[in-house]
Amino acid sequence: MAEISDQEFVESIVKAIVENPNDVSTSRSVDERGVLIELTVNPADMGKIIGKEGKTAKSIRTLLRVFGAKSNARVNLKIVEPEGSTGGERENDKVDEHAEKTPADSDKDEKEVDVDDDIPTDVLA
Repeated sequence: MAEISDQEFVESIVKAIVENPNDVSTSRSVDERGVLIELTVNPADMGKIIGKEGKTAKSIRTLLRVFGAKSNARVNLKIVEPEGSTGGERENDKVDEHAEKTPADSDKDEKEVDVDDDIPTDVLA
């Protein structure tokens, strides 16, 4: 069985995960800190590569560390963000903690909820 390069290793893993495998590309560079593989994917696939709480990206990096250990190399992965990306911060997630509440905001906080409306009446009997 032929040995594959670290770059081919990353591509094979990522292509198996994403919806657009033809848009997966990598570049490889070596410097004093080791090998750096830069991964570029279709913007629609960024969430799949990063995963919930970054777990997928962390797993890929762990596999690369093991792969590099076979050849005594430190292999790092950089996931290139597409142009126009907000850097992981979504517009709806932005919160200004110092903003003053308006009367409309306080109405939202004091909204009454009638819990009995959601319970079927035959269960209460």
